Amino acid sequence: MSRLSSYLLRQLIGPVVLFTFLIVCVVWLTQSLRLLDLVINRGQSAGTFLYLTVLILPNLLIIILPFSFFAGALYIMSRLSSDSELVVMSAAGVSRVQLAVPVFVAAGAVMALTYLCGLYLMPVCQRELKDKVVGIRADIGATLFSEGAFNTPVKGLTVYIREIDMNGGMRGILVHDSRNPKNQISYLATDGTLAQTPEGPRLIMHDGTVEQTAGGGARLSILRFDRYVFDLDQFVGATPVVERASNEQFLGALLNPDPGLKPRTRRAYLAEAHNRITQPLYCLPFALIAMAAMMRSRRARGAHALRMTAAWLAAALLRIAGYGAQGLAAGNSALCALFYIIPLAGTLAALAAFTGHVPRLSSLRWRGGTP
Repeated sequence: MSRLSSYLLRQLIGPVVLFTFLIVCVVWLTQSLRLLDLVINRGQSAGTFLYLTVLILPNLLIIILPFSFFAGALYIMSRLSSDSELVVMSAAGVSRVQLAVPVFVAAGAVMALTYLCGLYLMPVCQRELKDKVVGIRADIGATLFSEGAFNTPVKGLTVYIREIDMNGGMRGILVHDSRNPKNQISYLATDGTLAQTPEGPRLIMHDGTVEQTAGGGARLSILRFDRYVFDLDQFVGATPVVERASNEQFLGALLNPDPGLKPRTRRAYLAEAHNRITQPLYCLPFALIAMAAMMRSRRARGAHALRMTAAWLAAALLRIAGYGAQGLAAGNSALCALFYIIPLAGTLAALAAFTGHVPRLSSLRWRGGTP
């Protein structure tokens, strides 16, 4: 690449990275809040929360990266135009095609990163996220047992563990079951462990007593035990069947869905597959829209705001049309062609504007503050 192209590419990378970072932070914060309640209620650590929120990022980047590239490209083209750098480059004999080279190089890099997120990182991270969430919800130990605290997993049941060592061993166990007010039972044990058996989770207690009341508390019976197994199945729901959503499937599974799936699910899979293939392609019309708005313009009063507004409207309408196609294709697989027609039509229209085959975006003259 020439020094001029390298200069433009360096100027473009900074805003794209900045816009991506800012938008990701805002969206990531809103998306991560739904995991906060799960992590807190299940007694998970801050590291687990951060790990779960990081797994969300590829799903966000697929949507954010093309928009960040457009915002960065439009900003740089606008600044170069305002500082008259584009005029100087044009006067020095640099053609619009030469100026477009670094923009398309940046667009190609963003497209490659978007494809990486959509075709590999997103399904991998979404699978790991779902498996991790299912594991947290099924972690009966984190739900029932926390050191030095009275836990009430269900109304009428209280569990207290005085100490939990590094190996998961428990000291000073109290389990009080008052769900039946006429027949309350208390289990006290010196130590115990949590075991996962083929029949389900069990709390194995050693060297303790079972104290049971009857007759509304009129009678008390005490039974000593060396080893007692407390069934925890009653506090654990049925083992969930992990069904893979469309955003957890790889491209091959989406393009060739299982024939046994419902027709609606198969259509949704196909729509998701074509959406992943075409989402990065919007970087091409976005690049052309930004360049057409700033390179083919008049330096008239008020024209800059008009060009910026027109560029943003064109990009927004183009992307909204793409999102609309996804909904239509989910209902009728024959409409999957729209995924390719929309970005292609947008690219051709923006290319025509960039090469001068359609009127300039700033063809309106401003006089007296009104068009």
